[in-house]
Amino acid sequence: MSLKKLKFILIAARPNQWVKNLVVFTAILFSGQLFNGHLFTQTLIGFFLLCMLSSTSYILNDIIDYPFDKKHPTKSKRPIAAGQLSIPDGTFIVFILSLTSLVLSLFFSIPFFFVAFVFLLLHFFYSLYFKQKPVLDIFAISFSFMLRAFAGQLITGYHIQIWLILTIFFASLFIASVKRHAELVNHGTSTRSSLSKYKETFLLFMTSTFATMSITSYSLYTFLEVPPVNQTNFSPVFSYIIPNFEARKWLMVTIPLVVYGIARYAQLLYEKEQGEAPEKIIAQDKSLIVTMILWGIIVTSLIYIF
Repeated sequence: MSLKKLKFILIAARPNQWVKNLVVFTAILFSGQLFNGHLFTQTLIGFFLLCMLSSTSYILNDIIDYPFDKKHPTKSKRPIAAGQLSIPDGTFIVFILSLTSLVLSLFFSIPFFFVAFVFLLLHFFYSLYFKQKPVLDIFAISFSFMLRAFAGQLITGYHIQIWLILTIFFASLFIASVKRHAELVNHGTSTRSSLSKYKETFLLFMTSTFATMSITSYSLYTFLEVPPVNQTNFSPVFSYIIPNFEARKWLMVTIPLVVYGIARYAQLLYEKEQGEAPEKIIAQDKSLIVTMILWGIIVTSLIYIF
């Protein structure tokens, strides 16, 4: 196999989309075990296996969407749509990646293997059937995020609180709805068959509803759930300054950051119609990047330092 073909295979695998698989770290992060070397290594292995499974589904999706992607101004540049990677080659890669990722998952962990199998099956059915059905298509995307989170729970053995699970569920529905709205507004119904059955007002309703539910779920998580208490050298100092410091619901201070992040994401959708590529929004918008960094610093500090 030539280096040029390997390059096109890597592009078709969409490594820029692998950021979605970071959801697998939810269990280890919020359980206070992020710096547990063994569990972190295990979760990292799970992350790379999920990346392989995701890339399998992306290439399959490009094969099935070939006629639509050729009409799309951006997707037409993908290797399969552009003719740089043939459909037979793509089909062979899907087979090899599916087999390899499932075998590695089986050796890694039997419970993880079952999640990996369901994850792959969900994406296959999404590419073949679900994405043609309005509403069902965005719910299938959301369930794939839930499976990523559940995989992290199985790997670490630590439970993810229900309100945090619901936050992931509604946030992924929000992002998927934004994506569909941007596709409909920017390209009409020519690039995706299910878009002909969507109305812009309905998509606006869904984005508003799921944004509200995401904020509500996260707020309830920060208020109702008790984060793990890690005694550090700083703990006595903060407990002296503020009595019962560790018992206070400090994670609630991150709610404004989540509200702003969702509002900023929606602003980019409605003002610039950029919702079609969520990974680009997250990676390129400075306001969102700063917001996520601040959120990460505060959450990590509250769980692991204070």
